[in-house]
Amino acid sequence: MSDRRARRRAETQEEILGIALEVMAADGVAALNMATVARRLGIQPPSLYKYFPSRAAVYDELFRIGQEGYLDAVRQAARGHEGLAAMGASLEAGARWIMDHQVLAQLLFWRPVPGFTPSREAYAPALEIHRHFATLIRAAVERGEVHPDAAGEEGLALAASLIAGVISQQLANEPGVTYESGAFTRLVPRLPAVFAAAYPPP
Repeated sequence: MSDRRARRRAETQEEILGIALEVMAADGVAALNMATVARRLGIQPPSLYKYFPSRAAVYDELFRIGQEGYLDAVRQAARGHEGLAAMGASLEAGARWIMDHQVLAQLLFWRPVPGFTPSREAYAPALEIHRHFATLIRAAVERGEVHPDAAGEEGLALAASLIAGVISQQLANEPGVTYESGAFTRLVPRLPAVFAAAYPPP
């Protein structure tokens, strides 16, 4: 395939993904319909499958893109911080990313599509996110900010549950507001202290 054709193919794939997000935003994440995407793109449905072999493939690519975007946000936010401060910066950046990408966030974190399981390649950034927060918590342990038990799987599960709970409440009750004005997202800066209270240093 020539560079020009490859570039055009990539552009069309990107356009398809953008339309898919629009359909998911309007009709629900699980209601993605390939015929609707094809119609909006101005092509016949069979032609769409030259770019994505199935609806699941579209979900898979969106999942990968979303996880990479979330990972980049939390990594960048942690730079220049240490320990619980780095954890707090990452949690806030992740929450902001979710508020700005609510449709993708549903696909990433709430499993709204029955039967969809991301491929190993698409899921790889999610494992990096897990490792990122594990590293931050271990650093907080080394700084004496939390108990060593915080670095175990239970501690990681608690950290994930704290942010997931806040964001779930925000999206369920006030999905249309900004991060700053959200009744629940305003609580995100308090989460590191809540986490530390659960694992006080020895």
